[in-house]
Amino acid sequence: MMKIAPSLLSCDFTELNQEVRRLEEAGADYLHYDVMDGRFVPNISFGLPILEQLRKITDLTIDSHLMIEEPERYIEAFAAAGSDIITVHVEATRHLHRVIQQIKQTGKKAGVTLNPGTCIEQLMPVLQDVDLVLVMSVNPGFGGQSFITSMVDKIQFLNDYRMQHQLAFEIEVDGGINEHTAQLCRQAGADVLVAGSYFFKHEDYKTPTSILRGE
Repeated sequence: MMKIAPSLLSCDFTELNQEVRRLEEAGADYLHYDVMDGRFVPNISFGLPILEQLRKITDLTIDSHLMIEEPERYIEAFAAAGSDIITVHVEATRHLHRVIQQIKQTGKKAGVTLNPGTCIEQLMPVLQDVDLVLVMSVNPGFGGQSFITSMVDKIQFLNDYRMQHQLAFEIEVDGGINEHTAQLCRQAGADVLVAGSYFFKHEDYKTPTSILRGE
């Protein structure tokens, strides 16, 4: 079954506890936690203190997406603060394989992110080591962007590759997800859909959860 990961970047942080309760009741699988440093992407979001508070109020899987330069400097801190999955960008570090091993050594799942302009070949040396591949279907840094349709080909390639090589990483897609683009992602082989603006515009969070799953 398709997993749904609401992006907390779009939630009401004045009511964080209530928002998390509603997401749990709606059947969300992951909480997608976007971390931006104003350097790797042209925006700044939240960091460790909010993550620590979030961990105290939920048992849901926290999927920390690090859009930051030199993520190796913060892996242990994000693991200790409560992340279950830590995902880094190919372009953000000089030693991708080392960072993946660093994440694994904390006992957390390791993910790697593919930007729209990043060649998929850059992931080949590490695909056997990761638990998740995040395909960005918009350029990272801001919510509310339109889905880049050509990213469906990357999803399909990754799905074919893992079946051919009997790998078990999840394929997650983030950016411009709605009822129409979710169908394209499901058909191409995605396992996890991240949704922000589309998800939180609904009053009843069970509605987008069901729609995005294709139920």
